Amino acid sequence: VQLQASGGGLVQAGGSLRLSCAPSGRTFSNYYMGWFRQAPGKEREFVATIKWSGGSTYYSDSVKGRFTVSRDGAKNMVYLQMSSLKSEDTAVYYCAARPIYYGGSYAEDINYTYWGQGTLVTVSS
Repeated sequence: VQLQASGGGLVQAGGSLRLSCAPSGRTFSNYYMGWFRQAPGKEREFVATIKWSGGSTYYSDSVKGRFTVSRDGAKNMVYLQMSSLKSEDTAVYYCAARPIYYGGSYAEDINYTYWGQGTLVTVSS
């Protein structure tokens, strides 16, 4: 199983960026597809997640209303559209996957089984 994250880069505060995650190696129909981030010197934190089947979405309070997670079944892709970016959004962003039937919160990284390599987002103020 592989999760290939891409789309990171340098953007000015207030700008937008879209991250992509290309999962492969198995069917993810009964999975949460999540995004996490880790800023320098900080612990990895939950950003958003989506149920592949049904498309229910969940967000951290810090990004709610600014970020949108989505998936494209035809292209087998997961996206994180980020808008109104702030300097505090600067981090390495990771896509991750976990079975829906696993116990524990979808917002905790320890409950995710598969991880991508991360893509760096830098927001300049």
